Amino acid sequence: MVLVCGLLAGWSLQAQENLRIGFVDMVRLFDSAPQLIAAREALDVEFRPRNEALLADEARLDSLNRQMLEIQNPGSEERQSLERQIRNLQRSIERRREDLAQELRFRTNAERKDIEDAIQIAISQVAEEGGFDLILTSPVAFASERIDITPRILAWLEADFESGATAAGETP
Repeated sequence: MVLVCGLLAGWSLQAQENLRIGFVDMVRLFDSAPQLIAAREALDVEFRPRNEALLADEARLDSLNRQMLEIQNPGSEERQSLERQIRNLQRSIERRREDLAQELRFRTNAERKDIEDAIQIAISQVAEEGGFDLILTSPVAFASERIDITPRILAWLEADFESGATAAGETP
């Protein structure tokens, strides 16, 4: 029995010595992946005109509110008309702001899903090519730089981005 335990312990230590573990810092990937940077820029270009229109309407609303303060007669027709304009503009701004936020969330989530898929492919490819047995992703309590393969994953993602391979279902 003691001999079997000793053999198993020796085998376990030998197996551990051959075990290759890698670590991927997901926060760093999401900060540096060219796919994510390009997606952010594309979303900014797509949504900027609508956001600027909202900001212009908010400025117009501020102007109308200042005009309202200048009107002395509370029951005047001019004041009532201005109050209607302000209410309608406020509703329009709120509705468009909610629509914009919802659409931006939807588009951001869709882009993020595509990028997560590309990252998963990159991790699998690098793990297979590097002969890794286990890849851990953040958050982890500790990972030494010796097992950090994040630069390899970033390099894979950069090559993928430059070639456009993931979009075509290929690998770089």
